[in-house]
Amino acid sequence: MSRVIRAALFQTAWTGDKESMIQVHEQAVRDAAAQGAQVMCFQELFYGPYFCQVQDPEFYAYAESVPDGPIVERFQRLAREHGIVLVLPMYEEEQPGVLYNTAAVIDADGSYLGKYRKTHIPQVRGFWEKFYFRPGNSGWPVFDTAVGKVGVYICYDRHFPEGWRALGLEGAEIVFNPSATSRGLSGYLWQLEQPAAAVANEYFVGAINRVGVEEYGDNDFYGTSYFVDPEAQFVGEVASDKETELVVRDLDMAKLREVRDRWQFYRDRAPASYVPLTAP
Repeated sequence: MSRVIRAALFQTAWTGDKESMIQVHEQAVRDAAAQGAQVMCFQELFYGPYFCQVQDPEFYAYAESVPDGPIVERFQRLAREHGIVLVLPMYEEEQPGVLYNTAAVIDADGSYLGKYRKTHIPQVRGFWEKFYFRPGNSGWPVFDTAVGKVGVYICYDRHFPEGWRALGLEGAEIVFNPSATSRGLSGYLWQLEQPAAAVANEYFVGAINRVGVEEYGDNDFYGTSYFVDPEAQFVGEVASDKETELVVRDLDMAKLREVRDRWQFYRDRAPASYVPLTAP
């Protein structure tokens, strides 16, 4: 029997302040749940601007404890109320001066399942992330949620195939890739890399990007969030490149077995031959 998961992504523009940004996302959860969504992911650093366009320690104040901070607790209540799994990309403070780009995963009953910390940290014009984040040390966890096995890979991570594969080896069925990426930099890759990862690793990918130009730089975030299946087919339409949009799609998990029975990539791997890939 086919298992269909109704999944949601939410892309939006920076509202100008943290509290209104949180409220916009709370309403998006309610709207997604009203459409029957069972799992939902937000964009990278969802409750703030993409402050990595500048290097300013004032933005350290956006970081908070995960899971014991107020934002996680606030969305735990909302997840429990609506029976929806939530992936919350956040700025995490482990202790003063130890900060990560993190995604917290909350189950449909409001319980905290764990977190993924972004592994690959860029440091280029408009994306000065090493100023704000330590490289993640979480490995690539896969979370056993109410809807199935969910993984997370954050923004710049997507350029590195190793983590995509690690998530597949751990049994991921859906991998969310919350991002903040700009039109001039990565537009030519956006509809290439995640579909290729979905094919190579035989799972669904949900790719989320914010929209608009913010006051801290000239990055033009181009949205176009989407779900893609393990045959590189977009599930429904790709979202707008300019407007706030809630994307809700039905993902047929029977597609995973169909594709894996046809293409035996996991059987035909040759890990003993890959040892040089791990050399520094």
